[in-house]
Amino acid sequence: MKKIRGGKTKDIFEAGDGNILLLFKDDVTGTGDIIDPGANTVIGKVKGKGNASLKISKYFFEKLKDEGIPSHYIKADIEKNTMLVRKAETFGEGLEFICRLKAAGSFIRRYGKYAKENQVLDYLVEITLKDDDRGDPLLNDDSVVQLKLMTKEEVEEAKMLTKKITQLVQKECEDFGLELIDIKLEFGRIDGKIMVIDEISGDNMRVRKNGRSVMQNEFCEIIYK
Repeated sequence: MKKIRGGKTKDIFEAGDGNILLLFKDDVTGTGDIIDPGANTVIGKVKGKGNASLKISKYFFEKLKDEGIPSHYIKADIEKNTMLVRKAETFGEGLEFICRLKAAGSFIRRYGKYAKENQVLDYLVEITLKDDDRGDPLLNDDSVVQLKLMTKEEVEEAKMLTKKITQLVQKECEDFGLELIDIKLEFGRIDGKIMVIDEISGDNMRVRKNGRSVMQNEFCEIIYK
């Protein structure tokens, strides 16, 4: 099987028939020695983290399917740490749509003069370029359109889907006694339609329980207990 590229938390392979195989790894991102799913640097490994990420993604992608929200997900092989997905056309080299429910992480680093830690945010959607070398720069809607990465209608649809998915994940988290702080989603075109791609796990969301951060393995145990 041909390897397309290696990512921070997953390796990507051609699977044939227009499909892609994602191999989930135990690598974690962070700043210094602090694990942070929003960071761009791999700082180490946590045993079982890749398998937990896969299980969480499987759980949420199947929830999306039940709600009629389109995604690239086909199936997951828990034993092999892999997820089979449909191949999608990305917007440029990738855009990330971040929905924030509370001020945390990079939001505070950018806007700390005006925002307070844990300040409630009303499903605030931010868009960033997927570009580690430039620190995933922020874009506004007009920039996305002017750069010809998406049409105005596509931006609006992706933002609507981001909020809808965030609300779904938030409700699921609340049912498990967890608090969703923010979530980062990616989209692509499949058969001309915008669909959710990549993963939906603790690698792209910030989750807390009683005010403390919940890491992947614990998150997975809570969902599957």
